[in-house]
Amino acid sequence: MNWQLTVILFVIAIVCAITALSVHDLLAAVFVLMAYSFSMALLFSEMAAVDVGFTEASIGAGISGAFLIAALFSLKRRSED
Repeated sequence: MNWQLTVILFVIAIVCAITALSVHDLLAAVFVLMAYSFSMALLFSEMAAVDVGFTEASIGAGISGAFLIAALFSLKRRSED
């Protein structure tokens, strides 16, 4: 296991999580959450859990992202605060 790659993926995941919480545009938040899920899938795959990484990529980044984007059509795109 390459520890430098693991640290880089952890940092990317933390940055994506903080960015998703701080962004005011909901569509941008969905895309950042999809990037977070993809970075976690890469992290799982790098730690030799390929089945968990594949599930995270397909459900976390794919299906959940599509559902959240579909739900945004019935909401306002920007938050009020």
